[in-house]
Amino acid sequence: MSATYSLDNLKQKLQNSPYKFTHQRKVVLEVFVDNPGVHLSAEEVHDILKQKAADIGLATVYRALELLCSKEIGILQKIDFGDGCSRYELNLTEPNSHQHHHMICTNCKKVIEFSEDMLDDLEADIMKKCGFKVTDHQVKFFGLCEECRKEIAN
Repeated sequence: MSATYSLDNLKQKLQNSPYKFTHQRKVVLEVFVDNPGVHLSAEEVHDILKQKAADIGLATVYRALELLCSKEIGILQKIDFGDGCSRYELNLTEPNSHQHHHMICTNCKKVIEFSEDMLDDLEADIMKKCGFKVTDHQVKFFGLCEECRKEIAN
């Protein structure tokens, strides 16, 4: 996984697509650049923008997020942690490479990322047995984080 993207990197990526780098898209992207590694919902992005006095509506935030995570652009990754709320994060991988995976604490709701990919052998087996080429996957583990396990044990 690449370390981080600057707003200039993201602007270039968007300008290389058929879409414009509008003010609304810029301020939405700034939220993710300013909050690396954070998984934000549309409402959280909107709240951050309101705190910055940005005049952008929630519907516009939703449209920007959906466009920025589309296949054509792929700047953001949309993730569902099983709680009924879509979250977004910067897509720091190159196209056609695997994303990192997530561990979600069912007690405190903390999300922990890990990037070790142990599914390469399984993907090769799927290709061999089924002729199906896996191009990406998402893995989510649900359980208790170390802090919650300690708290429950006491």
